[in-house]
Amino acid sequence: MTNNLFVSKRNGKKELIDLEKIHKVITWAAKDLDNVSVSQVELKSHIQFYDGIKTADIHETIIKAAADLISEETPDYQYLSARLAIFHLRKKAYGQFEPPKLFSHVVSMVENGKYDEHLLADYSEAEFEQMEKFLVHSRDLDFSYAAVKQLEGKYLVQNRVTGEIYESAQFLYILVAACLFAKYPVETRLKYVEGFYNAISTFKISLPTPIMAGVRTPTRQFSSCVLIECGDSLDSINAASSSIVKYVSQRAGIGINAGRIRALGSSIRNGEAFHTGCIPFFKHFQTAVKSCSQGGVRGGAATLFYPLWHLEVESLLVLKNNRGVEENRVRHLDYGVQFNKLMYTRLIKGESITLFSPSDVPGLYDAFFEDQEKFEALYVKYEADDSIRKKCIKAIELFTLFAQERASTGRIYLQNVDHCNTHSPFDPQQAPIRQSNLCLEIALPTQPMNDINDPNGEIALCTLSAFNLGAIESLDELEGLSDLAVRALDSLLDYQNYPMPAAYNATIGRRTLGIGVINYAYYLAKNGVYYSNGSANNLTHRTFEAIQFNLLKASNELAKEKGACPKFNETRLSQGILPIDTYKKTIDDITGEPLHLDWEGLRESIKKHGVRNSTVSALMPSETSSQISNATNGIEPPRGLISIKASKDGVLKQVVPEYQRLKDNYELLWNIPNNEGYLQLVGIMQKFIDQTISANTNYDPARFDGGKVPVKQILKDILTAYKLGVKTMYYHNTRDGASENMLGLEEEDCEGGACKI
Repeated sequence: MTNNLFVSKRNGKKELIDLEKIHKVITWAAKDLDNVSVSQVELKSHIQFYDGIKTADIHETIIKAAADLISEETPDYQYLSARLAIFHLRKKAYGQFEPPKLFSHVVSMVENGKYDEHLLADYSEAEFEQMEKFLVHSRDLDFSYAAVKQLEGKYLVQNRVTGEIYESAQFLYILVAACLFAKYPVETRLKYVEGFYNAISTFKISLPTPIMAGVRTPTRQFSSCVLIECGDSLDSINAASSSIVKYVSQRAGIGINAGRIRALGSSIRNGEAFHTGCIPFFKHFQTAVKSCSQGGVRGGAATLFYPLWHLEVESLLVLKNNRGVEENRVRHLDYGVQFNKLMYTRLIKGESITLFSPSDVPGLYDAFFEDQEKFEALYVKYEADDSIRKKCIKAIELFTLFAQERASTGRIYLQNVDHCNTHSPFDPQQAPIRQSNLCLEIALPTQPMNDINDPNGEIALCTLSAFNLGAIESLDELEGLSDLAVRALDSLLDYQNYPMPAAYNATIGRRTLGIGVINYAYYLAKNGVYYSNGSANNLTHRTFEAIQFNLLKASNELAKEKGACPKFNETRLSQGILPIDTYKKTIDDITGEPLHLDWEGLRESIKKHGVRNSTVSALMPSETSSQISNATNGIEPPRGLISIKASKDGVLKQVVPEYQRLKDNYELLWNIPNNEGYLQLVGIMQKFIDQTISANTNYDPARFDGGKVPVKQILKDILTAYKLGVKTMYYHNTRDGASENMLGLEEEDCEGGACKI
């Protein structure tokens, strides 16, 4: 190619394209990478240049040319393209590759209203200069291409209308740390800022979307998940709806508990009116959820919960179904159906389930969560009472309808409310758990509101982060990382704003956190163990014991400094009851791994000093943040050694960590023969995790006769999960040629919600 093409500069001038300059930049980006060719990137990009091309378009062309070369044989192009993207990003943000000094950057960003002014009020120039000393801008070069595109698209402070970017990643990390520890004593806070900055910028701790995008800006709502319960009155339903609008507008994922709403045909005001049933109110909630867009990209998303024994359940189970007419469908919500032991027992024994309107059976709805023996006694009593409206249906028919709808939509979820309450940090008599959330990893107490300012209502918020198991060399590291994660998230609870009293009172009273994991599949591959054959069971037991123990210990240490959470007395922890006391003992049949840590010493310390946080752990989906850390999703097996991530920025290729060395150790999703091994691992994790787990079931129809997944197999897996103490089940994934390719396609989790991390 002859160098006779001109480039249009930003100032409007034209000059010859400088191919030597381009060569130098690509050579710089290729340094120390394996199996990458500078000339191949040049060749692919040069043929796309044209006369009058803009400088920015040259950058974009080169980056895209390098990204297109990412493959299983040449995975390091993901770093070459990332470095080129970082070079371009910094030029856009600063007009040069070298970032400005931290203090001057913060001053100008505060003046422009992009950063929160408290940064300059809380920290001195000298402290910013100290922070500058432990900033490592070269860590920007450790990102993969998918990570840089996610940073650009979602996390870096920018003008979303013009596309201007104002910062690079290390400023994001250092300022998140500075914000969260700003109120710590001056003599110790920089130690925590440095420790937390290092943990998040080297990907040992992963942060969720709301924190990464929002902390350091004037926005102050960072909880990923919001749980809203409505009662059986118009006032309560309207208060719930208003709360939904408020939190969807702040980019939170929503869980709605609408199980109290009475069934169609119930009496209102002593027979003065005929109740329209659940569906009109579910439609009302759907409208609220979709009323605000999230970041201008798409509407919010929510999961709505109700019990399996609700009188309208046969109509409710098909609400997402593509058949039917608009009047009897509410398709833009997801649904969580609630089960307990009695429901499963009726199925196993071939018996019937009796359906009731919660309004006709006093005490039954509350007992469903608070007291399983009381529930069964009341249920049998009401079944025998001929004066109560009811309907009997064979358990197998009801479970089959549930399984069919779960399979056909993929998004009818399951909550075992007895496990959520019997194996929980909360005392169900004082603080029952009546719902989960959009991504089914949060299990927290809620209370309906009578109006939007009702101080007795309880909206549960959960603040999330995750440990990157792949970046941790030894479980001993978890002690220090747990201290940093718990302190940072606990500070966030005081740092953020609360638009409603019910959210403020619940959060400050309970101070709930949910710290999970990413990169579990890489962790298994690195240790030479597998999902499907039980070889990972003991390692998983050791790992999650260490996670939960160290998180509880960190919260206990923080309670010694700052006091226990105000509602500590509503936890089982206050009675000295720990997760190791309440788990489902069937776990002992699948792992003989003993406990390795000093639980008895921790028990005594918690009884004496309390914990700062009622909950500390939850295992969430992590579609976006796992890409930032170049990690595998949460606890999930990858669909391919290279995943094609569909995002609003287009298609991004991500290669599994240490592909060249470990490619034979990864167990890919559709190579796993069934759900049994995976569910065992989830059960082992659930022994320790105090909230719940976003656990999926996966089916390849090609493995079954006639190419169809039998309902019997789906029900078997649901029963297996229950038997192992699993609290919730998230997606039902079916392998489908239309949405799969040889590399494996992954859509983003938690559609529309920010509950993903």
